[in-house]
Amino acid sequence: MNVLEIAGLTKRFGTKTVIDHMDLSIPPHSVFGFIGQNGAGKTTTMKMITGLLKPDGGTIRVCGEKVTFGSNKTSRWIGYLPDVPEFYGYMTAAQYLALCGEITGMERENLREASGRLLELVGLADSRGCIRHFSRGMKQRLGIAQALLNGPRLLICDEPTSALDPVGRKEILDILASVKDQTTVLFSTHVLSDVERICDHAALLSGGRIAVQGTLEELKTRRNKESNRSARAEHSLRRPYEKIVAKETLQIEFQTEKDLQQFRVRYPSGEAVDRTTIRLPGDAYEDMSSILSDLAQNHVPVRKLELLEPTLEDLFLEVTAQ
Repeated sequence: MNVLEIAGLTKRFGTKTVIDHMDLSIPPHSVFGFIGQNGAGKTTTMKMITGLLKPDGGTIRVCGEKVTFGSNKTSRWIGYLPDVPEFYGYMTAAQYLALCGEITGMERENLREASGRLLELVGLADSRGCIRHFSRGMKQRLGIAQALLNGPRLLICDEPTSALDPVGRKEILDILASVKDQTTVLFSTHVLSDVERICDHAALLSGGRIAVQGTLEELKTRRNKESNRSARAEHSLRRPYEKIVAKETLQIEFQTEKDLQQFRVRYPSGEAVDRTTIRLPGDAYEDMSSILSDLAQNHVPVRKLELLEPTLEDLFLEVTAQ
C-alpha cells in the first residue's frame, strides 16, 4: 500500500485554479522529490495533505485513511517541517523537543529516548545554547527532529534546503536520506541537484497537475514530446505531457574549430556548444560506429567523445516551457 494517495485533487483561490485534478502516489520507504517552480502549488498541496487547507475537490489518503480538513485523525501518520519553522527562542533544543512530546502525549521514557536519539541524528546532541542563537541550518535540523519525534509514516518537508549554504544543504540532505528506513520522505524543492542526489522517486508539478512522476531512472529516460501547432490541432485530445523514451546525446569535442566545421558539413543536425564542441541529437549514438568510421576516414582528430545522459534539468525545462 502506498503511503500517500492523491486522486483528482483540486484547489482554487478565487477564480485561479492552483491545483487542477492532481493525481499522485508515493510508495513506502522512499525519498520522494516534489519538484516545481516557485508558486507552482507545492506548499498548497502539502497543506492539504496535512489537513491544514481545505481542498475544493478530490481525495487524499495517508496510510489508507482519508484526510479531512480540520480533523487530526491522519495527523498521527505525518511529521511536518514548514519552509520557515518557528521555535521558542529561549528554549534549548532538548527543552523544545520535550515540550512537543508532552503536548502530543508521549510517555516520558519514550520521549527521553526519542529526543536523545533524534538530537544525535541531526547533530544537535551537544547543543546547550538557546534556539535564538541557532543558525538557519541548525533550526532546519531541529525542525526535522521535531517532525520525526512521534515516529511518523510520512515526513513532509517544504523546501528544507532553501536559503542554506552548501554545507547546510548537505547536512539536511544527508539527514533526509538517512531516515529512509524509518519513514517515507516527501520534500518539495526547485533545486534539481538536491533531488538527483538523494531521491529514488520524484514528481514534477506544472500547470497544477503532475506532468511526470516515477523513479529517478524513469524520469531521466523520459522526455516531454513537444508537438507543433498542426499536431496539436490534429490530436486535440492528446494528453498535455506525452512521455517518450529519451536518447542519450552524443557530444564530440574537436581539436580545432576547422575540424568541427568540417564535421558539420556531413552532420548538419549537430548543435555547436562552443567553437570546438558539437552535440548531436538523440538517436545519433545509435549510429556511432559509422560516425567513428567517418572521423577516421577523413582524418579528423577528436579530443573527446562522450554520451550525455538526459537529466532532470532537461525534463524540467521542457515541461515548464509548455
